Amino acid sequence: MNNKSLVSITDYSKEKIQSILEHAAAFEKNPNQDLLKGKVVATLFFEPSTRTRLSFETAINRLGGKVIGFSDASTTSSSKGETLKDTITMVSNYADLIVMRHPLDGAARYASEVSAIPIINAGDGANQHPTQTMLDLYSIKKTQGKLENLKIYFVGDLKYGRTVHSLLMAMSHFNPTFTFIAPDELKIPDQYKQFCNEKGIAYRELSELNDISDADILYMTRVQRERFLDLVEYEKVKNVYTLKNKMLENTKQNLRVLHPLPRVNEIDTDVDDNPKAYYFQQARNGVFARQAVICDALGLI
Repeated sequence: MNNKSLVSITDYSKEKIQSILEHAAAFEKNPNQDLLKGKVVATLFFEPSTRTRLSFETAINRLGGKVIGFSDASTTSSSKGETLKDTITMVSNYADLIVMRHPLDGAARYASEVSAIPIINAGDGANQHPTQTMLDLYSIKKTQGKLENLKIYFVGDLKYGRTVHSLLMAMSHFNPTFTFIAPDELKIPDQYKQFCNEKGIAYRELSELNDISDADILYMTRVQRERFLDLVEYEKVKNVYTLKNKMLENTKQNLRVLHPLPRVNEIDTDVDDNPKAYYFQQARNGVFARQAVICDALGLI
């Protein structure tokens, strides 16, 4: 594996996370620089994306780099049967860095093992989404003034939600308390509960979204239709939770509602104007966090 790759959030130490967040703050103050002048970044999106792809491309363009790649795998040679190894090896000839999203768990790790240049994982199946985690951490720190000792509620698809899995692991450095709210079909996988137990992290599991009065962060997630092989099962759980503005009335002043987006109907539009809603600002923070991650992978900071 190229040691500058970011495949899992566990590739970053606590100190590295804090360093990246400091650089993200600097990029927010001054996002337009020429740090990537002469550099080419390949964005390989084998799976649909809006925010992740566009924020990566914005980050690259604002830093003076060039972008090549694709947003639809059906237009590439993979549709003809080209292996992932061959695609990565070929693109490594053209670029200085690869940003890749893929529907299969572990695809980013495999790509990093066969690539001659760094790989940044932009999401691999239900596994990991480490740059989303970095922008989530940046959003949490901006809104709470700290990362330590926070009460974080995760709601919705905790089984397939790669953003939840990555953020849970990253927050383990900062003594959090977790509340997992999900239907039985989408409960947090046992491996992440075992992770919490090993790290001494307090958590509880609930099935109802009602009392959120002591939450510092409410992290809503979409039930992901694309992860279900059985659409009957998807129909059973797709509307299980909807956050409405009235539900925020007796919550803490510092509470912020996060969501990796896109949303379907798990956050009512009447929440959007509430000052505790932070998901659109959260998406904006992705540019600065990804600028920091890209520059770190290329050894520029």
